[in-house]
Amino acid sequence: MIGRPVDAIVLDVGETVLDRSREYADWAAFFGVPPHTFSAVFGALVSRGATVNQVLEFFGGGRSAAELRRQRPPSVVLAEGDLYPDARPAIAALAGLGVTVAVVGNQPAEVAEQLRALELGVAFVASSQEWGLAKPGAAFFARIAAELALPPARIAYVGDQLANDVAAPLQAGLRAIRLRRGPWGLLTSDAELEGRCLAVIDSLAELPAVLAARPA
Repeated sequence: MIGRPVDAIVLDVGETVLDRSREYADWAAFFGVPPHTFSAVFGALVSRGATVNQVLEFFGGGRSAAELRRQRPPSVVLAEGDLYPDARPAIAALAGLGVTVAVVGNQPAEVAEQLRALELGVAFVASSQEWGLAKPGAAFFARIAAELALPPARIAYVGDQLANDVAAPLQAGLRAIRLRRGPWGLLTSDAELEGRCLAVIDSLAELPAVLAARPA
């Protein structure tokens, strides 16, 4: 597509490609609380700026998030049903436009391995644990640009969290597309920051139209 604003789209993992409902239900069972209670407290804490680790520590009785992750039984293996329904069609549509797509997020190595096993049809899947680099650090986004062999300004990062998926990539020189779904996408907003995004969307299905509508 001539004049499109970017040459590559990089998708975050949680609440972008991956629906984390089963994971959160697994955590609720681990803590011995009903899933709706875990979800309600999760949302309340997120709305106050909490991270996933802080939510886990709230329920964890003084244990650190790292300790809790070690103690928790092995999580469910990702399956096709754990992907958001719009993920595969959007990836295929972007590829059809000649746009390179990758999936990279702050995740354990096992999540990246399981996503690769689902064969999403992307250039690569990687995680913060595999790289030893994490959002919001600038080095994380520099690694993305290096892997894609593109200038940062020709890459758009797509995700739900304002700090990690919008502010951080913009500061690193990438473009940003804010996805409004999941706890962070629905409970947090920042008009000024979102105004600097290439787009603010509610579904990955909107991505091809975003690239068609916006000039370089």
